[in-house]
Amino acid sequence: MTNQDAAQAGHADAVETAGATLSPAIVLLFAVACGLSVANIYFAQPLLDTMAQDLGIEPAAIGIVVTLTQIGYAFGLILIVPLGDLLDRRRLIVGQTVLSAIALAIVGLAPNAAMVLAGMVLVGLLAVVIQVLVAFAATLATPGERGRTIGTVTSGVVSGILLARFVSGALADLGGWRAVYLTSAALTLILAGLLARVLPRHQPRPMAGSSYAQLLRSTLQLFVQEPVLRERAVFALLIFASFSVFWTSIVLPLAAPPLSLSHTTIGMLGIAGVAGALAARNSGRLADRGWGQRTTGLSLLLMLAGWVPIACLHSSLWLVLAGVVMIDFAVQAIHVTNQSLIVAARPNAASRLVGGYMVFYSIGSGLGAIASTVVYATAGWIGVCVLGAAISAVALLFWVIVVSRTPVPAGACSMPSS
Repeated sequence: MTNQDAAQAGHADAVETAGATLSPAIVLLFAVACGLSVANIYFAQPLLDTMAQDLGIEPAAIGIVVTLTQIGYAFGLILIVPLGDLLDRRRLIVGQTVLSAIALAIVGLAPNAAMVLAGMVLVGLLAVVIQVLVAFAATLATPGERGRTIGTVTSGVVSGILLARFVSGALADLGGWRAVYLTSAALTLILAGLLARVLPRHQPRPMAGSSYAQLLRSTLQLFVQEPVLRERAVFALLIFASFSVFWTSIVLPLAAPPLSLSHTTIGMLGIAGVAGALAARNSGRLADRGWGQRTTGLSLLLMLAGWVPIACLHSSLWLVLAGVVMIDFAVQAIHVTNQSLIVAARPNAASRLVGGYMVFYSIGSGLGAIASTVVYATAGWIGVCVLGAAISAVALLFWVIVVSRTPVPAGACSMPSS
C-alpha cells in the first residue's frame, strides 16, 4: 500500500461516519441545487431556433451552442471536480455557484454570438458543481443508504435537465431567450446563499496534503485500477449520447410546420420525462441490494424500445410522450446505478470517481447534440430516430458481451438481496 493509499484508508472511516449529518432537508437541497445547476446547461435546447435567428447562426450549425457547453463541462469535470477530494467541499460548492451566476449573466447580456458562445463554455465549466454535490452526498450518506441518497440527488439532476426545456420555453415566450439566463443568474445567486448557510462546515479530505498534480494523476490511475469505472464510463457516453440525440433535435420538427408548436408547448415534453426520471430514482436501492447488473440490462432494453414510439412523431404526439417516459426512466435508472456502483468501489475517492465518470457523460452529450442536428438536416426525423436507436443498441450489446457477468463492487451489496 502506498502512502497515499494509506492516507486515504485512514480517512475512510471518518467519511463513512458523516452520514448522520445528512438530513432529509439537506438531501432535498442537494437535489434542488443539482437541478438548477444542470438546467443551466440545457436551457438552450428548446431555444436553438430562436438563438440561431437572433445571433445569425445557420440552423444546421446551431447545435454548436450545446456542444461548446458540453466541452466546458468536460474540462470542469477533469480540472475542478477532483478538487472535492482535496479542498473544503463547502467552499468549493459555494464558490462555483457564485461564479456560475456571473457566467449566466454574461450569456444573458452578451452583445454578439462570440460572447454568447464564450459564456456558454463558462456555464458548462462551472456547472460541474453538480458532481461535487453528488460526491459530497455519497460520502456523507451511510453505506446502506448511499444508493438511495445518490438516487434522490440524481433525480434532481435529471428533473433539472427535463424541466429546463419547459421553463426556458415558457420564459422565452414571455421575454425572449436572454430572459432565461438572466432569471437563472438571479436564482443561482440565491442558491449560493442557501448552500453557504446549511452545508456542513467540516468534512474529511482524503487527498489533503497532496498537490494538484498528484490529484489529477490519481484520477487517471483510477481508470486503470477500477474496471467498474471503465465499464460504467462507456455506458455514460452511450446513454447520454442517445438521450442528447432526442432532446437536442426534438425542437426542430415540433417548431416547424405543420406542427408549429410554441416553445412552452415543446418544453412540456420535459414534464413527461420528469415522471419517468422520478419513477426510476429508487434504482439506487436496487444497487444497494446488489441488483445493479440486472437493473442496467432491463433499462437498456427499455431505452432501445423507447425509440419506436418516438419515431411516430408525425402520427401521434401521445406515442412520443410514451417514448419520452421510457427513455428518461431508463437513462435515470442506469445513471443512478452507474454512480452507486463506482462510489461503492472506493468511497474515499468519490469526487475523482464521479468526475472521471462524468467526463464520458459530457462527451456523449456533446457528440449526440451536434450529430442529431446534422442528421436531422440531411435525413429528417426518421434519421434522428435511427441514430438514437443505433446508439442504444450498441450500449445493450456492450452490456451483454462485456458487462453482464462482471461482479458488482462489494460495497454495493450492503443490504440483503432477499
